[in-house]
Amino acid sequence: MPSTTIWMNAGEMSGDMHGGRLMAALRTQAPELAFCGMGGPEMREQGLDAVLRVEDLSVMGFTEVFGHIPRIFQMLKRIKLELAERRPDAVVLIDAPEFNFRVAKHAHALGIPVYYYISPKLWAWRTGRAKFIAKYITRMISILPFEIAFYKQFGMEVDYVGNPLVDMVDWQAIDHITPMPGRIGLLPGSRRKEIEPLMPEYAKAASILAAEMPHLEFHCIQAPGVDRESLQALWQSDVPLTIHGPLDRYAFMRGCEMLMAASGTVTLEAALIGTPTLVAYRLSKLSYAIAKRVVKVPYVALPNLIMEREVFPELLQEKADGSVLADHARQWLTNPAAIGAVRDDLAKLRTMLGEPGAPDRAAAVILQDL
Repeated sequence: MPSTTIWMNAGEMSGDMHGGRLMAALRTQAPELAFCGMGGPEMREQGLDAVLRVEDLSVMGFTEVFGHIPRIFQMLKRIKLELAERRPDAVVLIDAPEFNFRVAKHAHALGIPVYYYISPKLWAWRTGRAKFIAKYITRMISILPFEIAFYKQFGMEVDYVGNPLVDMVDWQAIDHITPMPGRIGLLPGSRRKEIEPLMPEYAKAASILAAEMPHLEFHCIQAPGVDRESLQALWQSDVPLTIHGPLDRYAFMRGCEMLMAASGTVTLEAALIGTPTLVAYRLSKLSYAIAKRVVKVPYVALPNLIMEREVFPELLQEKADGSVLADHARQWLTNPAAIGAVRDDLAKLRTMLGEPGAPDRAAAVILQDL
């Protein structure tokens, strides 16, 4: 083992995206570092010795997880054995609390310091888990401004570093891009359980809208790891669909008049880029019933939570329907003042997420502590 080794653990594709940039920042500040653990393509590209792949864990929802439990426990067992054998100098966990909290307990039992990058969304549900964090996490690194006050309720300090999405956008390359009238971007998510319910509804919305406004164009932006053919197979419409790979997706999103997106990190990306977005999501009926009981926040989309009001319409469960999506899209597409007001709100939100350099600041927190 090299002199300084960090075990990185991402549990989903958005975590892999952030993990790759954090690894790059860590190596810039400490070139001798070596990385192993669990990650996806971006972390592997940065030199991660991937014992496990994040693609094998990408599930969502309460009941959806049940079918993957045997595999999940196999992965946790492998991580426990690897941590005991490799004895890394630190463990860095990235979001995905349902999985990563178990990794934290294993690392803590071995006396390995644990750093949590991108605080789990305890403010949404399970606020009692703050005690777990106080016991098992060495430093909590936050990327959302309102989390500082949340943790302070429990007598805890967090390291707020700003939002890494600010660093991921090439502002000089996209700020000059003018949205193309009639171009609608579709972002159905990165997980099968997100994509399969949403793509047919996007297709239904496209059929309705194209019948009224034939000039509209529909473009699907493919998430990393998502098969192009499966997206096309779910497009149940005669309206043409153009599918784009994830490369340069920010520039393309900026060039759309509006977007339809699955709830998740991409909604905050869309907000930063400045493109009005309809947020949709569907869980199983049981998952949604449980969520309604336990979720403690008024919105699911991060832009709405940050702005403390519904800037992006949230169309959940039965509202994640093609006709409802079409109704909301029509209100924007036929009313320049309404869509312009959303763009004005997004310009304010961009100023609320800090200056560039979040991964560098997070890396400094970890390295200074070590």
